Amino acid sequence: MANTSAYTLGPAVPEWLNKGDNAWQMISAALVGMQGMPGLVILYAGLVKKKWALNSAFMALFAFAAVMPCWVLWAYKMSFGHKLLPFWGKAGLAVSQDFLIAQAELPSTQYKDITPAAKLLYPTATMVFFQFAFAAVTVILLAGAVLGRMSIKAWMAFVPLWITFSYTVGAYSVWGGGFLFQWGVMDYSGGYVVHLASGAAGFTAAYWVGPRSREDREEFPPNNLLLALAGAGILWMGWTGFNGGDPFSANVDSSMAVLNTHLCAATSLLVWTCWDVVFFKKPSVIGAIQGMITGLVCITPGAGLVQGWAALIMGIASGTIPWYTMMVLSKKLPLLKKVDDTLGVFHTHAVAGTLGGALTGLFAHPHLSSLFVVIPNSKGSFYGGKGGVQLWKQLVGAAFIIGWNVLATSIILLVIKLVIPLRMTEEEINIGDDAAHGEEAYALHGKGQREGAIQNGNGSIQMEGP
Repeated sequence: MANTSAYTLGPAVPEWLNKGDNAWQMISAALVGMQGMPGLVILYAGLVKKKWALNSAFMALFAFAAVMPCWVLWAYKMSFGHKLLPFWGKAGLAVSQDFLIAQAELPSTQYKDITPAAKLLYPTATMVFFQFAFAAVTVILLAGAVLGRMSIKAWMAFVPLWITFSYTVGAYSVWGGGFLFQWGVMDYSGGYVVHLASGAAGFTAAYWVGPRSREDREEFPPNNLLLALAGAGILWMGWTGFNGGDPFSANVDSSMAVLNTHLCAATSLLVWTCWDVVFFKKPSVIGAIQGMITGLVCITPGAGLVQGWAALIMGIASGTIPWYTMMVLSKKLPLLKKVDDTLGVFHTHAVAGTLGGALTGLFAHPHLSSLFVVIPNSKGSFYGGKGGVQLWKQLVGAAFIIGWNVLATSIILLVIKLVIPLRMTEEEINIGDDAAHGEEAYALHGKGQREGAIQNGNGSIQMEGP
């Protein structure tokens, strides 16, 4: 017979536990985790040139795994713990039973003497896992800018350092109770902490690592668009947990966030596709994926804060402005032409994240803001008040996230470069997966044989074995 203490009030079901909130938060965490693994893993594998499919997928897979021990050993408390500096929490362990089964609390989120620190209706273990998934997805997104040439060994060193010295600063400053949180910068679910950070850091990393080979820059056809579409689909549906889980409760604001998320993403995809048809005379599958992503990114800072009509406007904007920066400005501005951002992370995440933050500063509804933002009377500039103060706060917040990520990412890579080359050798870049891993993504000739041929002594062709 089952132990009844598992489902009645007692040590396993304390009075503060809300089973519905706990279940939704764990489901949301799993959805966000699936955005990274397998979502981004197979999206990257499909979007890149065939010789880079395995390396690109592995960079995402490694990052997902590497973040977890860093997160529970020190980074969670640096992001959501007690204050060390106005932009950083104190490092500490998040592995003990006493800490993990206790009621989740964000100790630095008290706002003056007006709003108490957030106490959630589920155990800290749920919160730790939920926020781990966000951290892991962020560094995987960053990887999209350096695919096709970064040394896998340098990447293995980069991931824990970047999570420690870059991600935690943004997370604490905006979400964990730091100075941007206290000032009233709005970032509902990671438009700044996740997307602007990954876009700015990815662009910076692409600068320091250097470009792909000339051949790859000129011709980089996706090796499997159907696989990429599957990854994009997981990414899109996973955003239900990404934005729907960030009220930290299964409440009415969560429902609003989910609907706005899909409304903005669908609108953005359609608008991006229309621009492709107008200017290039045919719709692009890759373009549709990019438009979907920019819509999801744009709505993220305001998902539960704006009304449906505002989500539609944000979808139109996110299908237009990032399209213009990617398709037009990237071919004109010297810096954008010089820096080889493999998958356009700067446009899909930095531009779209900044755009979403600014539009949230305009359209955040007073009532919806009161359901989520701890600072009383928070609202977008569109609804009156002191002029454009919220828009100004959003732009300053974006500037801090960009500045910190550029600085921290640069320092981390320059330090790694002292020990490990940041990029593969030219010979390795010409070969791709086989040089990086001794493995290839596709064995097209059966029996696990690599796709390649060698000529034997009598002039006949023979397949090269594994």
